[in-house]
Amino acid sequence: MLGFSDFGRILMVFGVLLLVFGAFLTFSSRFFSLGRLPGDILIRRGNFTFYFPLATSLLLSVVLSLVLWLAARGR
Repeated sequence: MLGFSDFGRILMVFGVLLLVFGAFLTFSSRFFSLGRLPGDILIRRGNFTFYFPLATSLLLSVVLSLVLWLAARGR
């Protein structure tokens, strides 16, 4: 069973991960445009805009699957 100190460590790790992910999202637009990949669908007709980030979704899915696979493998 987890004690309060273990729970506190888990919360701190999640906080640091959120901080790193937030900083990555904030500063990543300077280096590459994640939401504007060649496979993303953008349709503009008059005052209607439809945007579906297909390539971005696939890329994020592959990256997150790899990260979670590596994390589960390290157990």
